[in-house]
Amino acid sequence: MRTDWEGHYLDGRTAARQRVAIRMMRQGIQVTTENGVSFLWRYRDIRQTQGFYSGEQVRLEKGQEIPEVLLISDTAFLGDVRRMAPELTTHFHNPARRGTRAALTLLAAVGAVSASAALYLWGIPATASVVASRVPVSWEERLGQAVVEQLAPPRKRCADPARARLLEEITKTLTAPLPNTPYTFRVMVVNDPIVNALAAPGGYILVFRGLLDRTRSPEELAGVLAHEFQHVLKRHATRALLQNVSSGLLVAALMGDASGVMAFGLESARTLGALRYSRQNEEEADAEGMRLLIQAGIDPAGMIAFFEVLQRGDRRGAALFQYLSTHPQTQERVERLKSLAAQSQVKPVKLLPDYDWRDIRKICQRLGPPTRSDALPLLHHSHRLTRSVAPIVSAATGTAK
Repeated sequence: MRTDWEGHYLDGRTAARQRVAIRMMRQGIQVTTENGVSFLWRYRDIRQTQGFYSGEQVRLEKGQEIPEVLLISDTAFLGDVRRMAPELTTHFHNPARRGTRAALTLLAAVGAVSASAALYLWGIPATASVVASRVPVSWEERLGQAVVEQLAPPRKRCADPARARLLEEITKTLTAPLPNTPYTFRVMVVNDPIVNALAAPGGYILVFRGLLDRTRSPEELAGVLAHEFQHVLKRHATRALLQNVSSGLLVAALMGDASGVMAFGLESARTLGALRYSRQNEEEADAEGMRLLIQAGIDPAGMIAFFEVLQRGDRRGAALFQYLSTHPQTQERVERLKSLAAQSQVKPVKLLPDYDWRDIRKICQRLGPPTRSDALPLLHHSHRLTRSVAPIVSAATGTAK
């Protein structure tokens, strides 16, 4: 019987996974972190929430609301822990019964095909829409953090505090008309040449270097941000991920499991990188983004001009112009934006009037050009690609301050 195992530990307070050594004992499981910290989980306090099927990772939880979590990849752990303390571990799954379980599961699956098809076509989208409007912002932030860790790891985030403060100033001006929003917007610049930007749940906005390089004024960037902010405020990204990622994410949302969402980071990042919002979502983000610009006193012509620049670049067949793959812009939509802008009676104030905007392109200089190994396959390989008192732009670390 094997007593020593390896696994990962989540403390329920942060998203970080810690590699740990696990030792089975008579009264419980002793967990030791890489830093040498040890603690005991008594069997009676542990519940198993995953690992009932062959090849499925074992997940053990302790505590309520946001629990502590142990993840063990080797499902043989279950058999040995039952042999170590048979009288205390009867609530752990018995791998010896998997043959019977598999047969029953197959029979149940055959009888549920029609119901599953109906659920997929109608039930999941409807449920996702309802759940997305009700999950706490803190839950969205955890999901957004998981996505960002995949799409923009720290080595890819541009680190230049002085230029980041300029982006922060734009964000503060843009969000000034939103005093009651529960979101804290975090705008991160990613060192990658693709022309793209995307909104992750919880207020995370990723602007890729290729897009920033093609803006000719702070007003043009503000137009992009206004559009992306609306995807967050209207929970378009959250709703889309709940609908398109595995049903486990939807269950996590229904259960309010904030720690469990981190396990869906990679899958959510791939989905978000290839996501095309519905026409209704895009029109809503366009219209509300334009209104936000006007309310903030920012020239709305910048938003229109930049979309027109991207359209011209896309017609030339530029391979890196992916913003229009995920945010399709038609001439009809540009004309609709012009119509909305024409209704403004407010004289706009120029953003950063004493700053040469071309200098913003140096924000990623400290990182140097990305290497081939640093590329973001999640986007490159895609066929389609509590109140915010001080909106945050952290180009250096991407973390809240």
